[in-house]
Amino acid sequence: MRSDAPCTLHEMLASALARSLRDEEVGFTGLVTGGAAAVFGTAIPLAAMELARLTHAPGLTLLLAGWSHNPALFDLPELPDSEFDARLRDLTADAQMMDYPGTWCIRRGDIDFGFSSAVQVDRAGNINSVCVGDYRRPRVRLVGPILQPEHMALFGREYVMMPHHERRNFVERVDYVSGVGYPGGRAGRRRLGLERGGPAWVVTPRCIFDFDEDEGRMRVRSIHPGQTPAALQAATGFDLGDLAAVPTTESPTPEELDLLRRRVDPHGILLRR
Repeated sequence: MRSDAPCTLHEMLASALARSLRDEEVGFTGLVTGGAAAVFGTAIPLAAMELARLTHAPGLTLLLAGWSHNPALFDLPELPDSEFDARLRDLTADAQMMDYPGTWCIRRGDIDFGFSSAVQVDRAGNINSVCVGDYRRPRVRLVGPILQPEHMALFGREYVMMPHHERRNFVERVDYVSGVGYPGGRAGRRRLGLERGGPAWVVTPRCIFDFDEDEGRMRVRSIHPGQTPAALQAATGFDLGDLAAVPTTESPTPEELDLLRRRVDPHGILLRR
């Protein structure tokens, strides 16, 4: 790809996420497998965290799969499909832990933010990766909750990365809650014993959502270039309200784009240019 080529969707999302991360924070992402899910659940978050480290957050700690700390991503020949792949094990890193989460205590609140993916998300930010349909006789049985309960209950905040944005993915109410959003708002979380955490953003190929945490309601933060409010509403299974004043998602700055292509992902394995 030419260095002056327009940014891709994945580069735009990586830069938007990077700007929301802060110095000295600790961020976690697992190793999601499978096409678009791997790109949204692992690759874009890795690129975002590394971009933040190269710009405004040099003290940020990147935890890949919980045990590889600040790995040298630019040395990867391709994205591994296993959390204990030999290529990841042999990758240069600041540290590698023998157990998860090692020195980091999840219950103590050591993880500032994490990334997860799901098949369904509802307007309250609850996510589902367990089943589609009734749990006892589901139409589709999915991968399971993995670490989603902990992500959504114990991390400081969560970025939900949705590789697909259609009405079947964005529903009024998820078929199974594998990660808790804001049912009843922030007060509803407190009634469940959840004093911190919860989803901050939901990132999709069409837009970025954030939340009115008091109301427990997802709202559109920005719409990606080329998308229209009408198309976004048509692809969403609940009412988004008035979108007339919603801004367009910002593109990377020239400096951010140069860093993404030259330093973060020179081989194009994370953002697939």
